[in-house]
Amino acid sequence: MRLSVIIPMYNEEKTLHQIFTKVRQAPIEKEIIIVDDGSTDGTRTLLKKYEQTDNVKVIYQDKNYGKGAAIRAAISLVAGDITIIQDADLEYDPEDYLKLIEPFRAGVVKVVYGSRFLNKQNRHSYRRFYLGGVFLSLLTNLLYFQRLTDESTCYKVFDSRLLKSINLKCKGFEFCPEVTAKVAKRGILIKEIPISYYPRSIQEGKKISWRDGLKAIWILLKYRIID
Repeated sequence: MRLSVIIPMYNEEKTLHQIFTKVRQAPIEKEIIIVDDGSTDGTRTLLKKYEQTDNVKVIYQDKNYGKGAAIRAAISLVAGDITIIQDADLEYDPEDYLKLIEPFRAGVVKVVYGSRFLNKQNRHSYRRFYLGGVFLSLLTNLLYFQRLTDESTCYKVFDSRLLKSINLKCKGFEFCPEVTAKVAKRGILIKEIPISYYPRSIQEGKKISWRDGLKAIWILLKYRIID
């Protein structure tokens, strides 16, 4: 069972080497697909060092289109049986890969989310982000008959054939609610696994904002009504 790791990034020169090393060290057969989403710092220069690494693919977007657009660009190159989304900011730990893919080995799931809320040892950077995440999960459960505690988690893991079959239109952070809605509308129950979480602050480069939360609410409502 081979894992495809999609890493969208924008201006992550400070964490690029660390996250690349951590992903490479995860003890599972994998390919790494990095999408530079129009970075303006030194990210692209650093990525040139990894282009010739075995089982690494690098895509360079000509401008900053957004996280969703970066993920969509990578999906077409996925060759693994399972695909996971990995942020480049060190908030999520690749050491969790093995437990996230274990349910796939049993052949009983199509989608697994890593839940920050199920691990009570985790802390959260801002109360507004914490409450926003709780609200989005409750709204998802109400609209789509799921049992999620962490809809907005980065660690979303998919059967690759399923992921490729989903008609995604997202450009930004609305990837999360869109893919959740479209998976749920197929009648698929999303399984959750507790994960570790190391939040960073806005000063450290956290990019999501309250506007993305409002957009997520709209996307969840929108796809409840339309395909």
